[in-house]
Amino acid sequence: MQGQYLYEYAIIRVVPRVEREEFLNVGVILYSKQLKYLDCLYRLDRGRLLTVFGNMDIGEVEQYLSAFERICKGLDGSGPIGKLDLPSRFRWLTATRSTIIQTSKVHPAFCTEPRQALERIFEQMVG
Repeated sequence: MQGQYLYEYAIIRVVPRVEREEFLNVGVILYSKQLKYLDCLYRLDRGRLLTVFGNMDIGEVEQYLSAFERICKGLDGSGPIGKLDLPSRFRWLTATRSTIIQTSKVHPAFCTEPRQALERIFEQMVG
């Protein structure tokens, strides 16, 4: 049997009006130090967002989520944060902030395969 590896994850949320503390889960970010793994999944349901939050700028939200993913993966165009090591990128992405894209508290767990854990959590928390 394969070993269990510690990972940490947070839920990615869209928070259109920070002062109201209302949000919609749109993704998950998962990090494992032992496996040198950092990835995220997100899905932006335009209809649901507009139904719940009215006149929000969906294009702006898509840009923020795309930047989030580029930083997570360290891709070109991810700026100086995308050049940091995996733990630093994860900590930066999950830091508390008052912006339209926020994350939940970080939660620890164990898995044998981080991609499967990411997909399972995504399905449970985002649908």
